[in-house]
Amino acid sequence: MWRPPERIRHDSGPADWPSAQTAAASRLFSPIQVGPLLLPHRTWIPAMVPWRATDDGFVTQDVLDWYERFAQGRPAVLVVEATGIRDVPSGPLLRIGDDRFIPGLRQLVEVVRRASRGETRLFIQLIDFLSIRRRPDPARYFADFLVLTDHHRRAFGTSGATDAQIRAWLAGLARSELDSVLSGRELEALEHGARERVTDMHLEHIRDLPLQLPPLFGAAARRACKSGFDGVELHYAHAYTMASFLSPLNTRADGYGGAVEGRVRLALEVYARVRADLGADFPIGCRFLADECIEGGGSVSDAEYFACEFAMAGMDFLSLSRGGKFDDAQQPKVGTAAYPYTGPSGYECMPSYYSDAKGPFGRNLHATARIRAAVRAANCSTPVITSGGIHNFAQAEAVLASGQADVVAIARQALADPDWFTKILSGRGGQVRLCIYTNYCEALDQRHRQVTCELWDREALDEPGISKSADGKRRLVAPPWAGSSGD
Repeated sequence: MWRPPERIRHDSGPADWPSAQTAAASRLFSPIQVGPLLLPHRTWIPAMVPWRATDDGFVTQDVLDWYERFAQGRPAVLVVEATGIRDVPSGPLLRIGDDRFIPGLRQLVEVVRRASRGETRLFIQLIDFLSIRRRPDPARYFADFLVLTDHHRRAFGTSGATDAQIRAWLAGLARSELDSVLSGRELEALEHGARERVTDMHLEHIRDLPLQLPPLFGAAARRACKSGFDGVELHYAHAYTMASFLSPLNTRADGYGGAVEGRVRLALEVYARVRADLGADFPIGCRFLADECIEGGGSVSDAEYFACEFAMAGMDFLSLSRGGKFDDAQQPKVGTAAYPYTGPSGYECMPSYYSDAKGPFGRNLHATARIRAAVRAANCSTPVITSGGIHNFAQAEAVLASGQADVVAIARQALADPDWFTKILSGRGGQVRLCIYTNYCEALDQRHRQVTCELWDREALDEPGISKSADGKRRLVAPPWAGSSGD
């Protein structure tokens, strides 16, 4: 993963934790209305992908254990990982593109309700993504994958040459010579793996996305409702389909690209379809980017516009992230796919303890504050959720007190200590296991390995009945907190 050149070390450090009385009277633990739901406090665990589903997208016992452990800490909202809305292969990621996934998802809802004593509301994040292929072996790319064109034949220069001769010639060219022979997209396919874009209008299924996606999201949301989820979060962030429609890099000329009005159009149509399918009494919101953090990408000003459009359309919450794009991702190894959190924009999404002078804590707050102010100026009270390196009570309370956001989402800190919320509320914050932001968890995610935390994954490996990673060297969920039995 990319790191800032400054390499300044920032430590989480000890925190001043509140008493139970102070915590109970705090903004963090005060109620808030999110659409039709009254949440008891403003704690939120955003979606994180743990790589625990089956290769066919079904819920497993490891998935149940993962969410059960978070629910034991009793956050107000727990968002289930990005879950695919299409019934297509996507590896060990949850799917909701067919009714056959409902029984497993319903079981997941039941587990969370039981583990949280009914306190935690369970939302599910719905995602669509386009095709991305692994970086090919160059010999295989030129032999099998490259589509030969007249441009390649003219570059070869000998009339009557066979395709095999042209392919062999291309395979033997130096990298500097390929620049004048291959197009930018062909070079990308060779060096990073072929990736579809929403601007690939020569492909029928890409042209038809505005027709396909609203009903796909609507059907997925209906399945979420049938499964018992308390709300849905539409995934409009990072490197995926809906975020790509919102980006200034979307130059579609069919009314769904270009100016901000065109780029937001599909996002609003998807939301309108989901709202029509679920009705006014079901919480629906979205997660989108406060800043794409790439050259030519979406800015905070774009996000201000989108936030106001979403709020005025009736979304019940707006959850903000940043960065995490394919556009500046590092080159993957041959045989692996590009990972959108390896470049500078990925760092902005998941900064580590080695950082620049800004540091990794609250890196998205300035943008969030601007966006929330724009929403309020539009006379909308829609709750705005922020995230990014917030790991102690004082930070969270300051965010809420200053009006930078209405809800604080805790991801890596919740992974480090799922009992963070309960410990603070019970006046035992001193027992919190603080995240140290090494991004050990992110490195596992990048390799599509089961995500754990280095602060606990080697602890009590001989504990009876625990689930372990595929190699048997790591426990898959945090050890139980002894203090929880006394609550």
